[in-house]
This record gives sequence, structure tokens and C-alpha cells, in this order.
Amino acid sequence: MTALNTSADGQIRWTNWARNEIAAPATVSRPASVEQICEAVTTARAKKLPVKALGTGHSFTAIASAHAGAAVELSRWTGVESADVESGLVTVRAGTTIKQLNAALDRLGLAMINLGDIDAQTISGAISTGTHGTGAKLGGIATQVVALQLVLADGSVVTCSAEERPDLFSAARVGLGALGVISTVTLRCERSFCLQADERPVPLEEVIERLDELITGHDHMEFYWFPYGRKALVKRNDRLPLDAAVRPLSRARRFFEYTFMENVVFDAVCRTGRAVPKLVEPLNRLSSTALSPRSYSDLSHRVFVTERNVRFVESEYAVPRESLVDVLNELRAMVPKLANPVMLPVEVRVAAADDIWLSTAYQRDSAYFAIHQYPGMPYREYFDTFEKIVAQVGGRPHWGKMHSLDAAALGALYPRFEDFRRVRAEVDPERVFRNAYLERVLDVT
Repeated sequence: MTALNTSADGQIRWTNWARNEIAAPATVSRPASVEQICEAVTTARAKKLPVKALGTGHSFTAIASAHAGAAVELSRWTGVESADVESGLVTVRAGTTIKQLNAALDRLGLAMINLGDIDAQTISGAISTGTHGTGAKLGGIATQVVALQLVLADGSVVTCSAEERPDLFSAARVGLGALGVISTVTLRCERSFCLQADERPVPLEEVIERLDELITGHDHMEFYWFPYGRKALVKRNDRLPLDAAVRPLSRARRFFEYTFMENVVFDAVCRTGRAVPKLVEPLNRLSSTALSPRSYSDLSHRVFVTERNVRFVESEYAVPRESLVDVLNELRAMVPKLANPVMLPVEVRVAAADDIWLSTAYQRDSAYFAIHQYPGMPYREYFDTFEKIVAQVGGRPHWGKMHSLDAAALGALYPRFEDFRRVRAEVDPERVFRNAYLERVLDVT
């Protein structure tokens, strides 16, 4: 779970996965029931401490920071509470990681409809920040939510869905942790399915030329572009018939390509580039040409999820899908002008429009650009210039990834922003679930 440690002087420290955010909570509770979550909230409120739920700390922002407040750490509140295999409705406790959830669904013969490529997040953290996968006809993980149970600021427990407290539901599916502590999530899953995966390097110009075909012709498509290379790694995943035989990668090949090459070796390459910046461009070009094609099939979550051990910092923005090529070309022109080189690739994905108030895909089909930098390497100019590019097309930042926007800027990007603030005022008038990040992105001054 999230990194909580006690220093030599007895002070509790919280650090996120990327190690770019640190906080010192005043108190930490580890509830193992809804009643204990309620007790943690009411106790903190009585002490006038702000409350933040902690998952695995996989956000790159301070959205989960409980600095000088009450941290509610959810690692003891995990598992599936109920499941109806026939309908696919599964209720899961908020502290359950996506990895744990995938294993539990496997045992039930069920699967999530779509996933991102990292499974370390808790299900509540993933939906609260708008985590998504890729697929032109598919929305983010929050679109699979059909009901939520929350502990509100007064310690009461409420349930919301499209039929019950619909405004709270529209807000809480991507709720930023600002409305309460999510205690359970009810998801609409489906029968287990397999994916045919095809991953291969393709010249970037060919990717651009065939972009519409790649996006609409596959269930899931994404590509990684190495900023100094001529090729992109294109990943295409397509559903197989339920009775299809699968041909997964052998254990040895999976270890060699994913664990050894994409983690151990790539981390060594990144360390070399950090130590000798003039080597970044040739190493980046080498990385783009060293990619090997692979084709295999397996259970959906084994294809969606990729092992990620190389740490990084990240910014990600959603732009209208029709702006994808323009933004990409702006990035291609921008990177060579930077004072400091870029070590890690740019990830590009797509998602369908949805109706969730603070979803980055609210009312528009979206393309996502995720940019990264290796820890210890300069990134500020890169991230700032990226923000200026996406701002030209109404880019919306991923809530759990690094950005500089405040409530005034975000209010102009989200048609239902004021509705979200209204619901927040109704359920948490005293701002019990506040922190510095939420004050910046939600409180208009």
C-alpha cells in the first residue's frame, strides 16, 4: 500500500510512488470496517483535522496528501463484498488494489471491461482521479461504476447511483477525494474474455498516416513515441471469441522482455542518460529501434497490465480526439528546442466521451498525451511547454498527474464544474476532506 514510515524522531511520513510528494500526517488510522471508517472521520472532525483517504500513492500530485491532517489508510479494507455472476455486478471494498480485484474476478469468471496498464492503484483511488485505459468506444474505469457507498463528513454512510442521489453519483465517480471516503464500489463487470495482443515498432509517419484506421479498427490501441526516434511502439489489443484458444507468451520470454529488457535494462539506460545528458538522444533513438515485435493472446487483464518498475514523474492531458495529430506535431517540434533532453517516451491513448462531471472525457471523445521524465532529470520546462501546447485545444489535466492549473482555469474546461462545487458544499460544508491540492483545483478565489 502507500508508503507510510516513522522517522527517528517519531514523526509519520507519507511518500507517493514517484517520491515527488511527501507529507507528515498528524494521525493515521487503518480501519477494517465501514464503522471504523466512520469513527476515523468523526474523530478527526472533532479534532478539527482534515481527512484524506490513502490508497497506494500512485498519483503524481498531492491529491491524497494528508499533511498535518488525519490519514485514513485503507489497506485493511479490501476484498469483494458481493458478486452476482449472472448480472456482472460486483461490490468491492475501497482499499482493494486493481491487481487484487483482477485476481478475485478471475476466480468468479468475470473481468473488468477496460483497464489501464498499471494495477497498483486502489479501485477507489483509480476512479477518484479519472484513471483510464484506451479504446475509441470505451470510457475510463469510472464509467464501469454503477453505485458507490461513501462515508460523509458528518460520519453518515450514504449510497449513490444513477437512481439514488444522482447528483452525488455524477460528482463522486471522479470525486477527487473531496466528497467523502469511498467505502465500497459497485462495478459492472462482464464474463472473462481474452485479448489478442500485437505490439510492434512502426515508423511514426506511418502511425500518423494510418491513425484513424488504428483507432477505429481495434478494440484498444495506444502508442509510445520516443522523442528522438523515428519509430513508435504501437500496441493493438482485440477481443477474441469466448471459446478461442489462447497463446500466451512463455514465462521465459515474458520475463526477458518485460521484466529484464523493459525494466532492468531500460532503467540502466535511463541512469546512464541522467549521468551523461549528451547521451540521452542517441540512447533514446536506440531504444526506439531496439523494440521487438510480439504477438500473443491471454486473459484480458494479463494483456492490459504491464510491469512498471522504472520510476518517473508524469503529466497527462486529455485533448479532443480530432486534435491528436496537431498536438503530436507540436510536441515533435518542441522537444528538440528544450534546454534539457527527454529520456522517457510519450504515451498516446484514446477514450470515448462520457457523462461524468469531472471526467477528462466529459462530453467529448478524447486523446490522451502522457509525458514522462526520469527522476533526477530536469522536467519543468518540458512540462510547462507541454501545458501551453494542450491549452490551445482545451486540454484537461489528469487529476492524479502533474499540472499547474487552478480552479479558475479548470472551471472554464468543465461545463459541470460549478455543479460539482455545489454538491461538495452540500455534503462537506466545513471542508473536512480538504488539502492544499484540492484548495488549488476547487476553491475559486
